[in-house]
Formats: sequence, C-alpha cells, structure tokens
Amino acid sequence: MNWRRPLAFALAALACSQLAGCFSFRREAARPGRTTLSSPLIVLPAQRLGTFLVIESKWDRGGPWHFLIDTGANTTLVTPEFAQRYGYKPDPATPVALVSIVSADGQTIALPATTIRRLELGEARFENISARIYDCAALSAHLGVKIDGILGFPLFRETLLTLDYPRDRIVLAPTLGNPLIPGAAVPFNNSNKTPLISVRLGDKPLVALLDSGSDAALSLNPVGLSPQFTYGPREGSTVSTLTGDRPQSIGRLAESLNLADYLLPTPIIELSDELSAIGGAVLQNFSVTFDQERDRVTFYRDSPAPIVTEPRRSPGLSFSKTPAYWRVAGVVPGSAASAAVERGDLVTRINGEPVARWDFRRYTRLVAEAREIAFTFLNGTRETEKRLPVFELVP
Repeated sequence: MNWRRPLAFALAALACSQLAGCFSFRREAARPGRTTLSSPLIVLPAQRLGTFLVIESKWDRGGPWHFLIDTGANTTLVTPEFAQRYGYKPDPATPVALVSIVSADGQTIALPATTIRRLELGEARFENISARIYDCAALSAHLGVKIDGILGFPLFRETLLTLDYPRDRIVLAPTLGNPLIPGAAVPFNNSNKTPLISVRLGDKPLVALLDSGSDAALSLNPVGLSPQFTYGPREGSTVSTLTGDRPQSIGRLAESLNLADYLLPTPIIELSDELSAIGGAVLQNFSVTFDQERDRVTFYRDSPAPIVTEPRRSPGLSFSKTPAYWRVAGVVPGSAASAAVERGDLVTRINGEPVARWDFRRYTRLVAEAREIAFTFLNGTRETEKRLPVFELVP
C-alpha cells in the first residue's frame, strides 16, 4: 500500500478542516504536562523507512517501543498495548471518551482518548500526554516494523526538535538554545504553534503544512492557484487513510517550488482538497529544526543545488499487507496490471519469494530498479504467476 498520510490522518491531518473555502486549525493546549531533558543535547538514532524516521526506545521492562514523529498531527496516537501499560487506568464506572478527528480524505473517525503517564525518548521524558488510542497494525505491516505510537507535534512544544534526515537521527534540545545545524529560517504562518509556512509556487504565494507524517512530496490544493502541468494529472496509486482507501490524482507541475532558500524544479504533486502540505519526500533532503518557542522552522542542506524530483515508478498495483499475503488495494487505470489484476486479489510471492521476505525497503528498491516484477496470485488453492512491467507513473 502507498501510505500517503498514514500518519497525519491518513494519519496526520488531525485538525484540518475546510470552512467556506478557508482552512482553519484548532490547536489543543500545550502538551505534554511536563517535559524533562536530562541532557542539553539528546541524539536519537533513527531507522529510515522510505521517508519516515522510526525511533526505538525502552525505559523499563516493556518494549522496546517504536515511534514515528508526525509534525502534521496535533495529537499523539498510541496502540492499545501501549495505552494499557502507560496510560492512567480509566474509572470502570465512567464511559470511555471518544474524540472525533478528521482524516486526510475529509471523513471523520472517533478514537478513544487517554492520558499517558510517561514516555521516554533517550534522556527526554514526557509526562501526562493527551493521546488517542489507535491500532497501528496496518501501518506496522506496511513498514515491516511494529509501530507503537505516532508522536504529534504538540508533544515537542518544550523542545527544539530536529529531524535530521541525511544522518538518520532525531535531535532534541532545550527551547532556549539555537538549532544544532544552522540554515534558512522561515517563520510559522500562524500563532497557533502549527508548522504552517509560506512558500512560492512559481510567482504565487502558498501556505503549506510541514508534514513528516506524509510520504508525498507536495500535496497541493489547487484553489486559487490554477497550476499548470508538464504531465498529468492522472489517477495513480491507492493511498490509505484512517477511514479507508482512495486513489491519488498525481502529476508533474510546470512551475517550480521555492522553499526557504531552496528550489524544487517542476515537482511531482498530489492534488488535494485539504490543506496543501509538504511531506517527507521533500523534507528528507534536509535537516529540519522546529522551534515552537520562536514560531519558526530552519532548513539546512549540504548542497544549495536544486532538488530534483525523480520520476515516480510503479508496477500499477497498491497493496494492503499481512505477513502471509498482500491484498491488491488498487490498480492504476490504463496500466498493464489493469488488464490482468483486480482489486482484492491476493499476492503470495514476489519474484518467486514469499511476500514475508519483502520488507518495505527491499520492495521499494525493486520497484525503483526492475523492468518487470513477477507476482504470484492465489486463486483458491492454485497459484498463478503474472509478470507485470514497471513503468513511469509520472515521468
């Protein structure tokens, strides 16, 4: 499955709503209740899975626990297992509070609320965290690593948070310090401690959310922009949201994106009717420091050269994954796969190997390099191999 916003609702557009053509953010009070940094500089090694940085932590007999940081989310999600171990025990006589949130596709879902007593990331300790309970099983299967929580932006209200993608690490420091890595600073475009910043698309100003919980490059709401394309837009992969799956509308712009002091010529974008957002496929080129005390974000990159968006390759299939099989969640119209595969078909092998051997990174490399892929489909008790060409979904 192609997880566009697994995290930012898909998983991470938590509180983004559209009202009379305008976007409005509603931000909770500062969270967590208490933040303690026992070191002036806390460096957390991270595992890169696609455009996501996954951090591992263990502070008692539980765990180890794995977390994603989602700067596009205004709340933290934790699994039922994590909430059971570290959440305050609810009063059996009191009904469980359900909180409605908005998914990236505009639909709502109600999740149980909880308060986490503590969460530790290395030498950083967070206490009394307002959170929602969500089963991250589908995301865990997609990434091949058990995910125990998705850490929303307010959790880091009292820290300098650096997502250092080039060095595969997360860095935390006190808010009164300076960024570990200097760079081009951009102010937040609001006073609500939300990482909305101003960028330019060609000669047009644009406000975009910095969304580390999205694996896209740029999700673009075209209202008022009238974007021009060198290719597309066309229907692309199927993407996951909390409330279901939906197809992409994807293409390559004729205009360039200016982000701080950096240029992205003719980027690939996904059209959206939600808030425009800059996702991990762009952020991964930088060390990005979020300073909520000063309402600003700093971008640093070793090279000032333009950031080129490579063609998007695909075998024409999107999947939802389990260890035993991958279910076809979507088929790209007009692709070779559309004449041979249907949504719901089950894949048991890839190039002759069980799907359990194909973790996120290995399969991503295969799609990036292969000319064709052999998928083995299960029909009843019979297995049938079909070879599908890998093509440029967006050149």
